[in-house]
Amino acid sequence: MLHYLEMKTAHRCLLTFCLLTLVFSGAGFAVDWPCWRGPSRNGISEETGWTAQWPSGGPRQLWKANVGTGCSSVSVCEGRLFTMGNANETDTVFCLDAMTGREIWKHSYACPLAPNLFEGGPGSTPVVDAGRVYSLSREGDLFCLEAASGKLLWKTNLKSDFSPKTIKWGYNASVLIWNNLAIIDVGSPDAQTVAFDKVTGNVVWKGGSEPASYGTAMPFADSGRTLVTSFNGFGLGLLDAKDGREVAKFPWKTQYEINAATPIVSGNKIFISSGYNHGCALLEFQSGTLTKIWENKKMRNQFSSSVLYKDCLYGFDDKSLACLDFATGEEKWREEGLGLGSLMLADGKLIINSSKGELVLAEASPAAYKELARASVVPGAKNCWVVPVLANGRIYCKNNKGDIVCVDAGGK
Repeated sequence: MLHYLEMKTAHRCLLTFCLLTLVFSGAGFAVDWPCWRGPSRNGISEETGWTAQWPSGGPRQLWKANVGTGCSSVSVCEGRLFTMGNANETDTVFCLDAMTGREIWKHSYACPLAPNLFEGGPGSTPVVDAGRVYSLSREGDLFCLEAASGKLLWKTNLKSDFSPKTIKWGYNASVLIWNNLAIIDVGSPDAQTVAFDKVTGNVVWKGGSEPASYGTAMPFADSGRTLVTSFNGFGLGLLDAKDGREVAKFPWKTQYEINAATPIVSGNKIFISSGYNHGCALLEFQSGTLTKIWENKKMRNQFSSSVLYKDCLYGFDDKSLACLDFATGEEKWREEGLGLGSLMLADGKLIINSSKGELVLAEASPAAYKELARASVVPGAKNCWVVPVLANGRIYCKNNKGDIVCVDAGGK
């Protein structure tokens, strides 16, 4: 869907490991996960050869660490893991050895925990690109750090530099790296979305005028150009990635202006979903206009994004795991008992983190929910909302309290 030049930075780590490293029996490939939603930005890993068969006591734990409170997921690139957390009113960006959990470096700065109906802390996931790490705090602190050392390369603050409308739960989106740009929704009247030069931090363009929400931008190709989604407080906006010009918008007002899930793009179709009993819709972008194909309340992604696999959507409809037909919105099945969980997909299997800290594997099939394995991996926190990550034969699970557990998913 994306042109090669648009995808090359997101795939830098994938190419390094996928083409050069065979780590499983047979022909399985190890794949890095360098950014939010993975190298293809769709919540799906191309990794194969990992196992869904666990010992009776669950998967083997390789290491465990605590990085402080927050819902930041992890990025894994070239043997290193990057994530964020808050302790003692201080945010920290961590770089850990992905194999052992050993701390390599950290970057800390003052930032309030700000619990509000949940534990608080950062919700953005660091993004790794071309030897740099990009992170964003709930207070709008945007950092570019050297991936090898944690050295500060540049920084800005979205609140002080752009005077945006206040976001009730702070900034939680992750930075989108596209070609030479670092793109993030800011939410000020003259800067709904801002594109920074990813090397210097200079502003390249500003586009739109709507308040920010919590969704991460998504690029996609359209008639020889690249557009970027902005799932903001108004609804869905489409901007030209070259200059930030607003191309189209579709109203999607949700309670508290919460649109948190990342839009899913397939061709000229865009799936959006929100919680607070709003629901979901499939939109079509054609001739400069966004038109609704269908809308229902069968997939209400409060904060956890769905995945699209073989023409079916898999995701959390509030506290139920559900499967919908992408073209029609028809419900195929739903499974109760996992709470406000999160998921990714790899090798035809759903990798699920339940709200109680259970790691669950299930088949990605519209026929029925078929569970393959379940184990309590990161219990001990009130909530476990963090998206699990499979990378290089390991699954990384994290709860809102900041406990990270790495388990073995390697083949025999």
